[in-house]
Amino acid sequence: MPQTFNVGSKSLFVTVTAWVFIVLAALASLSALLQNAELASVLPGLTIVGNVQPLPLLTGLLMGYLPWVVGAGLAVSLATLACAIGLLLRLEWARRVFIALLVLAIVANVGGLWLQHELMQSLVSSTLQSSPLPPLVANVFGGFVTAARVMAVVVTLGACGLLVWIIRRLMSPAVRQEFA
Repeated sequence: MPQTFNVGSKSLFVTVTAWVFIVLAALASLSALLQNAELASVLPGLTIVGNVQPLPLLTGLLMGYLPWVVGAGLAVSLATLACAIGLLLRLEWARRVFIALLVLAIVANVGGLWLQHELMQSLVSSTLQSSPLPPLVANVFGGFVTAARVMAVVVTLGACGLLVWIIRRLMSPAVRQEFA
């Protein structure tokens, strides 16, 4: 009978990371599946009605390719689920692909900051132009919008920092030895 040697012991960090991402990826996959179904039922009737301002650059581009964007979200969610399960099983390919998916998530989050700014600017400017608010009240509303933008940047950069920390831990020699 052949002997199997385990080079590294299973760390709590990898196990907890795998389970957290299994749960998150399963919820994201379910959400993306529902979004695909919703988009398929709404898309035939989705038309621009009335005198609507054109969408900004990135927002208009994403809306133009909305089925592909939602489909890509489903594919990334399913890939994350598969890699998290592989991470739990201590498969080397899963660790490498999981790290690549985390880098992709960081890039998407940083790119999402631009999208948030662009969309928020479009919504606020169109709302305030058609609103009969006095200028003093509009300035207060603008202050709330600025606070929301700052909070979104802080939360996004905090999440990216957490993902960078996870990547660094997954690339450490002790964790790599688990996957040998």
